[in-house]
Amino acid sequence: MRRFEGKELLIATHNLGKLDEFRALLAPYGITCRSNRDFDLPEPEETEETFAGNARIKARAAVAATGLPALADDSGIEIEALDGQPGVHTADWAETPDGRDFLQAMTRAWDALEARNAPEPRRARFCATLLLMWPDGHEEVFEGHVAGRLVWPIRGETGHGYDPMFQPDGYERTFAEMDPAEKNAISHRAVALEKMRACFEGSA
Repeated sequence: MRRFEGKELLIATHNLGKLDEFRALLAPYGITCRSNRDFDLPEPEETEETFAGNARIKARAAVAATGLPALADDSGIEIEALDGQPGVHTADWAETPDGRDFLQAMTRAWDALEARNAPEPRRARFCATLLLMWPDGHEEVFEGHVAGRLVWPIRGETGHGYDPMFQPDGYERTFAEMDPAEKNAISHRAVALEKMRACFEGSA
């Protein structure tokens, strides 16, 4: 694994919440995090069929536009009885002419399970892939997963996306019923971030 020796890193996102999460993680290492917003970068079209492929598209575009090393991520939910769908199309299932509607997405997922008479427990996993790319094209990839079951009706008011229908293994509550700090400590992104931490150890 290549050690990250720089002091500035471009987080290839327009999502301020995600930017804050990475800033908090990397602050102990003295790394300044910038974002696509700082450079007015457009969102590249995600055309790959894997999380790593789409993260690579975002990282490569950011590196090419700025010359800075970049960190990109892609994530989604894979439902076992739906052959891994929606997967990389997780957000697409929520798209409407008026923006994203994740109640629509969750309903679509459950209706598809009902149509297949999928047996209980209806297994699924959240997936996150982080891709760190250097200006010379070298990359390191870190993956995180959290497994669980889908529930209906949905439960909880916190979280986002498919959180209200996802109950992680070992818990009686859905992600959306958890305190955000509790959920973030066990999430798929937390698992990937913990793996990535080794790249920065010794960089402070």
